Amino acid sequence: MTLQFFGHPFSSYTQKVLIALWADGTDFAYLMVEDPANMEELKRHSPYGLFPVLIDDGRPVLESSTIIEHLHAHHRGPNDWIPDGELGRQVRFLDRFFDLYVMGNMQRPVSDIIRPEGANRDPYGVQKSRKDLLTAYDWLEANLGDGPWAAGDSFTMADCAAAPSLFYADWVEEIGPDRPRLSAYRSRLLAHPVVARAVDEGRPYRHYFPLGAPDRD
Repeated sequence: MTLQFFGHPFSSYTQKVLIALWADGTDFAYLMVEDPANMEELKRHSPYGLFPVLIDDGRPVLESSTIIEHLHAHHRGPNDWIPDGELGRQVRFLDRFFDLYVMGNMQRPVSDIIRPEGANRDPYGVQKSRKDLLTAYDWLEANLGDGPWAAGDSFTMADCAAAPSLFYADWVEEIGPDRPRLSAYRSRLLAHPVVARAVDEGRPYRHYFPLGAPDRD
């Protein structure tokens, strides 16, 4: 049975999984939630209507990291997304770091600006998240290794998480020239063919970014 994948091209976590699917050449049906019928179907599987969601033989798999782990276990392709041993533990840690401390902190200023009219803003939370995002940048600048990718020479799940995280986070708080290692890593990610494809497929939806999408990417 063909895998079904619910997502949206502009969604960071959708892109994270698409990078893995495309890089492995996995066969799947892409059900874009831009289509209201697909969104209604998604809500049958995701209690909060969140995406991405993978359906494998009728079984829903939620959350981007879990989806990649599922693909790695049951639909293995040429890429070793989560290596064995210590390297695999490093990959899982970096995957969490990019999701929680980069993407998570990026999302608060975005979410705050799209609150419904009359809802209270959270200026303290936004300020703290922007500061915490810069702290995450500084940690990455100091701790990224000498290899081309997050965990060394191989492109792994950590890079699947890093690509959309750093892509969008830099729109909120620029990484800047004072972090040359991290800036160079972001550039390598965006030059990767499947990452570039994800960016290009999300390009028509940049008007959804409430802070304004820059022209530089």
